Amino acid sequence: MTDTPRPAAYATRSALASDARRAQLRRMKIAALALLAAMIGGFITSHAMGGQGAWAWVWAFCEAATVGALADWFAVVALFRRPMGLPIPHTAIIPSNKDRIGDNLAVFVRDHFLDPDTLMEKLRVFDPAARLSRWLARPRQAHLLSEGARNVALQTLDLLDDRAVRGVIQAFVVKTLRRWDAADTAGEVLGLLTRDGRHQELLDAALERLGGYLGEEDVKARASGLLVKFAKKEWPRIIAAVDVVKSVDGIADNLADRLARALVEELRDVLSEPDHPVRRDYEAWVLNYIRRLRDDPALSEQVEALKQRAIDHPKVQEYVQGLWDDIHAALRRDLSDENSALARHLEGALLALGRKLGEDPGLRDAINNHVLGGARRLTGRLRSGVTEHISRTVKNWDERHLVDELELSVGRDLQYIRFNGTLVGGLIGVALHALVLLVRG
Repeated sequence: MTDTPRPAAYATRSALASDARRAQLRRMKIAALALLAAMIGGFITSHAMGGQGAWAWVWAFCEAATVGALADWFAVVALFRRPMGLPIPHTAIIPSNKDRIGDNLAVFVRDHFLDPDTLMEKLRVFDPAARLSRWLARPRQAHLLSEGARNVALQTLDLLDDRAVRGVIQAFVVKTLRRWDAADTAGEVLGLLTRDGRHQELLDAALERLGGYLGEEDVKARASGLLVKFAKKEWPRIIAAVDVVKSVDGIADNLADRLARALVEELRDVLSEPDHPVRRDYEAWVLNYIRRLRDDPALSEQVEALKQRAIDHPKVQEYVQGLWDDIHAALRRDLSDENSALARHLEGALLALGRKLGEDPGLRDAINNHVLGGARRLTGRLRSGVTEHISRTVKNWDERHLVDELELSVGRDLQYIRFNGTLVGGLIGVALHALVLLVRG
């Protein structure tokens, strides 16, 4: 990759270009001056030779050429400075009118280069959306864009201050959670879950699971053991007397089995009867709880307190702080891979956008209208700013520097005016001499 030239290199190149232009201008001035000297010499020589015959024609040519050369020299010099330093009116035109030139130049640029209607028409003919469609439809362009975006994103990750990002994420998450109305959200979620009897389906599933659990033998055995343990603790003498007649463990097993069967039967009744009292009580409890979540300040405060304790818990804070580390690591792994999933998704999206733009005239029109509207607004803001900037910049230029730069830029071509003035003046002098001879003859 070629290194970006340093400012010193630019300055060196600019100085070399300025020296070359200055040398060319000097050569042209010397040539124009030499031509003027030749005309003066011819005029003096023809006068010395008596100005008769052929010398009369030389005299006429050189005299008029000298006048033309001097007049054009005066005109060229008067553009940039006062001829021979004399305070002649209407000389040093450019430095004397620098402010007016700046204003006029600014207005010219504004009216001819930043005219909104002209720019809009050019943009309309340019058809940005169609050109973008054709450009994005090329797989290579989409690939280059996605690869460029991948490299930029990877470099951006390296530039980020991880500690600052973690702090921002933590502050954002915690602030968002603290503003979150947990009770109202819980009420909305429960309201959604109870819509169309979904909560009854949940109850059915729970009851079926409970019935299956109660029917298991190990559950009955644990229930029997709990009954015996409780009875021996509460009524030790009675249990000892009963155990002499009949095994307490057997009685407990039988009781546990009966209880299990009774509960299972009750559960079956609940499951089979849509209007069972248990279902009605459950329905009333759920609806009342939803209402309380929305309307009961005390319950809302309890939920809010639980939420705040959860937010302030060290484990939650540690998890929130670690979010950026997980995100950063995942992004780096993906973006470091040449087959990055994010880059491939972006490439596919760009290709799809190119195809969509090519197939959908309405989308192209919408994009073009958006671009044109934005360009018109931007042009409106730029017109006054650019106009003021040009005018102020020209007015702030140093007069000597301005004159020097302009003379280096156009002074070489202006010397041709002196050449032309010399030759045209000479030819006019010859023509006038011929006319005089014709009239006298």
